[in-house]
Amino acid sequence: MSLSLQALLQKRADDGFALAYSDLLLEPAHSAVMPRDADPSGRFSRTIPLSVPFVSAAMSTVTTASMAIAMATHGGIGVIHPAMDPEEQRKMVRKVKLRLNGLIDTPVTIRAQISLEEVRQLREDKGYGFETFPVVDDRDRLVGIITSNDFKFWPDPSTLVSDAMTPYEKIVHGKRSTTPEEARTLMRTHRVRVLPLVDDDRKLVGLYVSSDVERVLGSRKNYTLDAQGHLRVAASIGTLEDAYKRAELLASVGCDAFVVGTAHADTQGVLETVHTLKHTYPHIDIVAGNTSYDEGAKRLAQAGADGILVGQGPGSICTTRIVAGIGIPQASAVFECVQALKGSGVPIIADGGITTSGDIVKALAIGASAVMLGGLLAGTDEAPGEKVYVNGQPMKEYFGMGSGRAMREHAASRKRYGQQGIPSGKHTPEGVEGRVPYRGPIESVINELLGGVRSGMGYLGAKTIEDMRAAHAVQITQAGYVESRPHNIYLDHSE
Repeated sequence: MSLSLQALLQKRADDGFALAYSDLLLEPAHSAVMPRDADPSGRFSRTIPLSVPFVSAAMSTVTTASMAIAMATHGGIGVIHPAMDPEEQRKMVRKVKLRLNGLIDTPVTIRAQISLEEVRQLREDKGYGFETFPVVDDRDRLVGIITSNDFKFWPDPSTLVSDAMTPYEKIVHGKRSTTPEEARTLMRTHRVRVLPLVDDDRKLVGLYVSSDVERVLGSRKNYTLDAQGHLRVAASIGTLEDAYKRAELLASVGCDAFVVGTAHADTQGVLETVHTLKHTYPHIDIVAGNTSYDEGAKRLAQAGADGILVGQGPGSICTTRIVAGIGIPQASAVFECVQALKGSGVPIIADGGITTSGDIVKALAIGASAVMLGGLLAGTDEAPGEKVYVNGQPMKEYFGMGSGRAMREHAASRKRYGQQGIPSGKHTPEGVEGRVPYRGPIESVINELLGGVRSGMGYLGAKTIEDMRAAHAVQITQAGYVESRPHNIYLDHSE
């Protein structure tokens, strides 16, 4: 006879057993919920809701700015990895935050003393597809603007920009603080296609283009946005001094959450880092991890964590459990941490062990508010790295922060696994390096995973993720596991 999922996991814990996702199956229930009507929204942290409960992992083969933009525009969130210079990480976060503004933060400018022919040559040499150029003086102050109309009405190529441009006094412009919505109103009111932004000293600080503004304001329904309408993004920052340095830079460009990420978060250094960051940046959520047991989760929440990553060793490329002999199978780890934080308002992000959409359904039913994905996203176009072909099949590189390569190349990896100061070549890796199949654009992957989650919710009769937690479950045997997979058939992989 089945038990409620919570009761089953508690019973196995009382008996001294811990379970992985593949040890469990959820029992279907009477349902009036069609998959298309299910609401799969979750949470990343106390103040960051998600339209879809997916988070991309802070790994050098998974999340840079491109992945973070894709995740936020599909309703999730990305965590930009720390295996880079702090300034480079700051630039990536800024790129994500400005993506939806329709704002060109560093417009290409020209000087008034050059000719239209020189401008045309500049366009040809640089391959610019636009014909609008703000004109600035030697102090970067806006003095005019050239548009495509000026090239048409001044056919003489020797005409100086100063003679052809619209002077500053006749330019419709905005301030540094102008929002996309305000920019659209100004451009529509004055019937202009571009809106330069200037500061109090008349220095050019940005440029809105009407087509970009209309595009981004018309496509935000399920985006993960902050209060100002910018895409949300998180960044992994390590611990102690490195974390404080990165946090200062990232806060300056509007980073929404800092992830204090290590292989073992229940340490004094992590707790101190979380506590300090929370007091220094009370308006920014702090997500901490990784842990896999109740007391570790409690201590992180007490230190000020607004979200907690759960999972030590379940990742497909992680060897921590083999190397160090520690860890808790992921279904039980998530359960233990969820129970420890019940009523605290601190969400759990299940990190690792996800191989199918069915695993996501189980993690959410156990109590996670979102899942962190690595290998399932590493093969997409938005992940870093180029396609390679192995036996004619397209693949992409995938390795974790604990791999030997990551430890050789990135100080952040050595610090994450407590191996800073050890000579190169003498580290003890806690991960492997490999390749994953190329999977095309991330949209198709997210749609496939989300379709599985919605299907699971339909089978459970769950309208929301919260409703899933009433599910009943059974523990299965190895024979049940085999029965659950395709069997006694030759699979056609030609498509």
